Amino acid sequence: MNKIDEMLQHITIPPVCPVEQSFCAQKLAEPARTLTKMLFAKDLPIKKGERIAVTCGSRGIDRYNEMVKTTVDYLYARGAQPILIPAMGSHGGATAAGQKNILAHYGITEEAMGAPVLSSMETVQIATTQRGLPVYIDKNAYEADGIILLNRVKPHTSFRGTYESGLVKMLAIGLAKQKGAEMTHFLRFENMAQNIIDVGSLALKKLKIIGGIASIENGYNKIADLFVLNKEEILAQEPNILAKAAALMPRLYFDRLDVLIVEEIGKEISGTGMDTNVIGRFHTRAASGGPDITMLGILSLTESTEGNANGMGLADFCSRRLADKIDFTTSYINSLTSTAPGSSKMPAVMSNDKQVLQACLKLCGKQQTEDIKLALIKNTKHLDRIYLSRAALNAVTEPQQVKQAGDYFQLKFDADSNLKLF
Repeated sequence: MNKIDEMLQHITIPPVCPVEQSFCAQKLAEPARTLTKMLFAKDLPIKKGERIAVTCGSRGIDRYNEMVKTTVDYLYARGAQPILIPAMGSHGGATAAGQKNILAHYGITEEAMGAPVLSSMETVQIATTQRGLPVYIDKNAYEADGIILLNRVKPHTSFRGTYESGLVKMLAIGLAKQKGAEMTHFLRFENMAQNIIDVGSLALKKLKIIGGIASIENGYNKIADLFVLNKEEILAQEPNILAKAAALMPRLYFDRLDVLIVEEIGKEISGTGMDTNVIGRFHTRAASGGPDITMLGILSLTESTEGNANGMGLADFCSRRLADKIDFTTSYINSLTSTAPGSSKMPAVMSNDKQVLQACLKLCGKQQTEDIKLALIKNTKHLDRIYLSRAALNAVTEPQQVKQAGDYFQLKFDADSNLKLF
């Protein structure tokens, strides 16, 4: 037994019970059919034979491939030639192959969509903002006859502003590739809200933007509503869409927790691996909110994140199995581009999941095991079923939204002391 084992062996993990959390369940029954009707009703200015670029980002959006395929089919029906453009800033290791591979994970390939995926990191400078920031755009999109912005709208994990994650950000950062994303982030997140307006407004003015397709999701990560906007409506309407998205977000119904354990983090879950709005921890001074969590442990990386551990710096402890999966080059490119290196700092690495829990419990500031408010979640995207200690369940702030779904039990671990729960 090593010294760390000796220090932690007497730390008792409180029993937990399964809990079901309720959120707004507003949902579109047939998103693809609805989107088709909305596109034809909007009658976007598309001419026969035009090459129209459709933006494709790196987030895990509900019915993502269906939305892209529906847009492609609509363009073909209008006599246009669709092309798909990865619009994800520096993600995928800031390489063309890496970004194309991310889309393939979501089923967005030339074979499945019926349209070519043109992935390149080459950009064209189209303008300069009043603050002196160059405005870049993907070269393939720039050379197309028109661009349709397609993205989910939701609160950002790193700043607050009129426009956060959505169409304007897709234009100012995602479609700007690594070079443009770096420029828009250059003045740090404290200035991000204004930078996105400055860059996005210029890009809307200079580029052949045809329109935008925006989705918002309910608390169960299902499409709650869709919006098809023409070019002139994007700046005016997106703030209203953002407000609707914020009201639908899932959350943890606590003001504070002693310990939160997150089974997995990943870029398809959140830009910061885990949604800062859920965990109440932020890697910038430009955002705030969420519960006050004393100790936070993370246990693994998703396969889809491909080693990008951005967000791990928000945790206090991580497991060895997570640490062994980290691609530091990809993770650091992400942080260097976003100007938030704290997001990629290594937490203390423990040998296994059990040690992560015990270390968090040891340092949470509670002497009695039965007083510890402990919560375990799969990830910050799926919060409808979580696990709570008795003290945590008793501390829920909105009990009408939370229901105990089973008896209390002791957590089990495998032969390597890794958690057997999710």
